[in-house]
Amino acid sequence: MVNRNSREMELLEKAARYLPGGGSGNTNFPDSLNFLAREGRGSHVWDVSGNEYVDWLMGSGPMVLGHSHPAVVEAVQEAASQGSTFFTTNEKAVLLAEELVNSVPCADKVRFTTSGTDACFQCMRAARAYRKRDKILKFEGGFHGTSDYALMSVTPSATEEFPVAVPNSGGIPRAIQDLMLIAPYNDLETTASIIDAHHDELAAVIVEPVQRIIAPRPGFLKGLRDLTTKYDIPLIFDEVVTGYRLAYGGAQVYYGVTPDLCSMGKIMGGGYPLAAVMGREDIMSVYDQSLVDSDDYVNQIGTLNGNPVACAAGLATLAEMRKEGAYERLWNTGRKLREGLMEICADNGLAVQSSGEDPIFDIYFIDKPVLNYRDGLAANGNLMARLNHGLLERGILKGWPQKYYPSLVHSDEDVERTLNAVREVVPSLA
Repeated sequence: MVNRNSREMELLEKAARYLPGGGSGNTNFPDSLNFLAREGRGSHVWDVSGNEYVDWLMGSGPMVLGHSHPAVVEAVQEAASQGSTFFTTNEKAVLLAEELVNSVPCADKVRFTTSGTDACFQCMRAARAYRKRDKILKFEGGFHGTSDYALMSVTPSATEEFPVAVPNSGGIPRAIQDLMLIAPYNDLETTASIIDAHHDELAAVIVEPVQRIIAPRPGFLKGLRDLTTKYDIPLIFDEVVTGYRLAYGGAQVYYGVTPDLCSMGKIMGGGYPLAAVMGREDIMSVYDQSLVDSDDYVNQIGTLNGNPVACAAGLATLAEMRKEGAYERLWNTGRKLREGLMEICADNGLAVQSSGEDPIFDIYFIDKPVLNYRDGLAANGNLMARLNHGLLERGILKGWPQKYYPSLVHSDEDVERTLNAVREVVPSLA
């Protein structure tokens, strides 16, 4: 058990008293390993008791430059000294929008919001207004935030027949179920049959280019682009995670497939509450009251949309990502860790598959490739839970239950410390 001082124990008791489930709802660590973060610097975080962790969670992805990066801290301090928010459009929001349009292939116009959940929700709403249809097709196991529409078939039992949707949260109106169609990720044939049958009802198709940690099969995204183009159905890429992680401009740059709309967040906000809807000018016109009929106008207001502090953090982060060698370093770090994990597991006789891309990945304890959500259900989740538990005990923090987020500040020493912890834990799994 990790040592906890009296101050952290007191705070953990207060968390249990004042917060549902004792936390923010994002993580669910075992009670014996639960902790409260105090600070982060570079690739490490410390809890209130002073315990240090190598951080592969990195705030669930946005901290690609590491915690408290000097360029971001300086930009944020300067912006905050000039005013936290204005509700009116500000200089930094315009400059960030310009950079997004210049680097994201699908982006003609940008509308800011404050979370990935809202950005995905807004993409679906904009598509409905533009297409004048109600239904959305998403992929089983795909996560597009926590709106009613997005929480359909995120973690289903996998006994349902496609394209039937099932809610995976309390409080979702039953009527929403009829507005979502579900397809299997990486299965172009089944997806095509659903789109062919329902194309006249569909407002859009939304997909994570990399679904959680499952990379697209060659031709899948291109096939999806062709299918949606055939019926003039807007294709939405949820790039909240992949935006500026796989390449400068996102997965649409890396895979060479351009959607009609995309949602972005995390990295583009530099660790601050910021996300965006981007897309074709004709679709984005639904946000401009002077260009569309009142029935088609999408009223999107948010007190902190495009606030200058978050935009300053985003501009500083993207400036660092444009520097020579940044993406090569990011991919190399991920590859070293990924290959090391696979080698250690294989040396101990464990059936294991690597999944994802080097800047965002994890492993599955299974003897065949994982291509979609249902494949992943067959993996040994007990082994993964035991591995994560053992790593956290040894000061290695990662996505729970799955996901490594390499950053530009993770060092060879961080990789080796992590792999040494894996070497200690894995033999007990075997």
